[in-house]
Amino acid sequence: MSSLHFLLPGDPETRTGGYLYDARITAGLEALGWTLHRHRLADSFPFPGATDLGQAGDILASLPDDALVLIDGLALGVLPAVIAPHATRLRLAALVHHPLAEETGLDEAARHWLFESEKAALAMVRHVVVTSPFTATALVPYGVPAQRVTVILPGTDPAPVAQGSGNPGLHILAVGTLTPRKGHDVLLTALGTLLHHDWTLTLAGGARDEATAALVKKLLQNKNLSDRVTMAGEVDGAALAALYDRADLFALASHYEGYGMVFAEALARGLPVIGTTGGAIPTTVPPEAGLLVPPGDADAFAQALERLMTNHALRQTLRDGALKARDTLPRWPDQARALATLLETL
Repeated sequence: MSSLHFLLPGDPETRTGGYLYDARITAGLEALGWTLHRHRLADSFPFPGATDLGQAGDILASLPDDALVLIDGLALGVLPAVIAPHATRLRLAALVHHPLAEETGLDEAARHWLFESEKAALAMVRHVVVTSPFTATALVPYGVPAQRVTVILPGTDPAPVAQGSGNPGLHILAVGTLTPRKGHDVLLTALGTLLHHDWTLTLAGGARDEATAALVKKLLQNKNLSDRVTMAGEVDGAALAALYDRADLFALASHYEGYGMVFAEALARGLPVIGTTGGAIPTTVPPEAGLLVPPGDADAFAQALERLMTNHALRQTLRDGALKARDTLPRWPDQARALATLLETL
């Protein structure tokens, strides 16, 4: 029976795309008969202190020789010194959702440090799993040979087509944690210019960054959006499914996505999409299913929103495109089998 040690920082129940990917892909391995040993690292990654680095080192040191180990990129990228003593003793692999240096809001010093650290760490693993072709390309500057990189896309659960709000106005859904990278300030700034149209917004996602949460609250007040926007917070799977079902449109102004699982979930429900060209979003959302504008451009985002608010025919065209795209989305069991096949070669 195959066995895997999986190292992940923070709470594995966290409802973000990266954590959901990790949970579903490892559950898929277990369904295939694999034995999973999950090791929880500290919440502080990717900026751990000495104690948290020491804990990671202790975990690796406790593993038997030749153990197969998969480390989530949120931790691996800052662990080069920790994994170095085990690079030949253990069969190490990385799971990279997107390079750490691409996170929105970093200063240049932090970006440079993360780049160099992740480059050094990736050089010591046998293989790198990435969640999109875009992320595979993004690792080229890190010096990872193409033959050591495998793309395993996230799966998407089959879902019923959204029924919509049934209201005259447009009900918009945005799903994303309150962090700088998700671009909630861009979305709300854009919507603040469209108060003359009939729309409402539900924003689902936990507050992972205090400054972003405060900025969202400020924008809701300053732009007179409080009576139009519902802050749902972090919701479970059933509640999120209900939110998708009542939506007429999905919109998220992410600056960067390594794949964009929520965009795929929107397509699975036949929802037209408004997003950005940041990261892998253009490869996740086909042009016939959504309107994509440059990241960080609130004016362009507002123009895209207004087009769909005022053009029912265009909304229907994009909905038709989403309905076609939903049939091409990968499924979790297939992706787990792909990962199992890869890991067996290491």
